[in-house]
Amino acid sequence: MRRRASLVLLAFAVFFAALAPLLRWYAYPRLAKIPPSEYQTAVLEASPATLIDYGTMKPRTVPKVSIVQTLRGNVPAAEKVGKETGRDVVVWDALSYVAGPDGKMVSKIPERYVFDAHSQDPVHAGGEHVDGDAVRRDGIEYKWPFLTEKRDYRYFDAQTRTSAPIHYKGTQNFRGLEVYYFEQTIPWTKVKLPKTMPVEGITPETVRKAGTTRWYSTKRMFWVEPTTGAPVNGQEIHKEELRGGTLLGDRDRVTVFAGHVKMREDYIRHTVDLVKSQRQLVLLLTAYLPWAFLILGMGLLALALLLEARGRAARPPSAPAVPTALSVAGRSV
Repeated sequence: MRRRASLVLLAFAVFFAALAPLLRWYAYPRLAKIPPSEYQTAVLEASPATLIDYGTMKPRTVPKVSIVQTLRGNVPAAEKVGKETGRDVVVWDALSYVAGPDGKMVSKIPERYVFDAHSQDPVHAGGEHVDGDAVRRDGIEYKWPFLTEKRDYRYFDAQTRTSAPIHYKGTQNFRGLEVYYFEQTIPWTKVKLPKTMPVEGITPETVRKAGTTRWYSTKRMFWVEPTTGAPVNGQEIHKEELRGGTLLGDRDRVTVFAGHVKMREDYIRHTVDLVKSQRQLVLLLTAYLPWAFLILGMGLLALALLLEARGRAARPPSAPAVPTALSVAGRSV
């Protein structure tokens, strides 16, 4: 019985020892993914801020400017792109809506972001765009990969329609979470005017005809929880200007918007709570279960060897064989 029990334990030991790496290196890369129906909203504020008055074409200080960022998963589009590419794909229809202190629209820029549900690498299909202009993203946007590394990444900037490095600057503690801090600076760059302008009668075309151009610069900061790759806080020191042309009269440049944009406190709390719960699910596949199964397998193996050793020690020694015939001088008697 002991020998049979040791063999059963040995079989379970091999099973759990083999299951540990399978969970980490086979199951996890396939199970950890962004759901295609994901829906997120974040509100950021610059308080105070500088904002242009299009009536006088002069900047003024306002108590607050709000930026509402919405990410909505487009399931039908994701299924279509998935069939075309043979990959698990997520399609986010995003909108950045900027409102002044009176709640009126300052600008709104829609986007479509298509990416791999597992790796967050961009997928160049499904009509990815920024404000209706087709783009080809290089690098990440909005979210870092699962198990984020301590290194620089390529991050897509929607205003310039280009990607640039976002630099890992160190590890910090944020609301009880260990996070990686990333920073990206976009120097002054000429960018396109939004296709939807806040004042009737002023269009991108009229601004261009006046010879006026729009310029933009920002310092972008993210605090990223590395297990999930989700930013738990984000800030920007954002600046926009109109330069040159007859629209500005005798001035070379006018500030359109300037402010230190920060995520609103209630959205920070909600994001931190959500990431803490999602983090446990990722750790379950990458650490908790693989290590538990490996330790269980080693324990079962030790128990199987112990039972086998005790079984051998408990068996009586074999009696020596008794000859059935004696040989004397070459004869049997």
